[in-house]
Amino acid sequence: MITSFARAKINLYLHVVGKRADGYHLLDMLVVFAETGDSIAVAPAADLSLSIDGPFGKGLGTGPDNLVLRATMALRDLCRVTAGARITLTKNLPLASGIGGGSADAAATLMALMQLWNVTPERAALFELAARLGADVPICLDGRASFVGGIGEEIAPVPALPAGALLLVNPLVETPTPAIFKARQGAFSAPARWSSAPRDAAALADLLSARKNDLAEPAIRLAPVVADVLAEIDAREKRLLARMSGSGATCFGLFANLADAEAARDQIKAQHPAWWAVAAEISR
Repeated sequence: MITSFARAKINLYLHVVGKRADGYHLLDMLVVFAETGDSIAVAPAADLSLSIDGPFGKGLGTGPDNLVLRATMALRDLCRVTAGARITLTKNLPLASGIGGGSADAAATLMALMQLWNVTPERAALFELAARLGADVPICLDGRASFVGGIGEEIAPVPALPAGALLLVNPLVETPTPAIFKARQGAFSAPARWSSAPRDAAALADLLSARKNDLAEPAIRLAPVVADVLAEIDAREKRLLARMSGSGATCFGLFANLADAEAARDQIKAQHPAWWAVAAEISR
């Protein structure tokens, strides 16, 4: 059996900078990954099968529309593979939560199956396949902190980021991405990348404070509890920044170290036991 970790994808900032003629929005964002997520396990089999477990597994079907199976079939076609696979998805991240769960699962599936089937597709073809699966799949496949543009297919290196930790909090309210983009109003933002490495997590927070998540306002209008989550994170003593990730409803707090993030997690869980809250280091 081969396993692959589907790390949570966090948007430290997200600017909507334009809109294409086909309706897709153009983005400028900084993406990092946290040391928490779902997992994919694959094993040899004569045919293809998918089973799902984990705390959030009940909300997902195992039919052909499942993104893990779509990724499997796309890779099979690209590499002309006839072998099957027994795939198990352990779903630890909330659904429709703005931290790339489905996209990360698809990317992890591609990585695991390439190893299982011993195939190495050409990089450009692999990333084109990923982009067809979803806008966040290419960056999840790349798996590194990056500036991301276009509709998600343009990936550029970011100056070295300092060590830090994230507190992820979700009130277990889904905020579907299409609805959030449809509710967005106002002018487009400007790209906001930088070229120098911040010296520590506090300096990173200073840079991010001049940026924002353009989807936070429409998310709060559709799911007011997001504002409550942000307020709870912002009230933690050692938080450096509080912000929503992606299209929500997951919000994050940036902390200098894991111990501070864990202390804040414990405080929030004590006050809101029904919320999902996890502390994790930023992947480096």
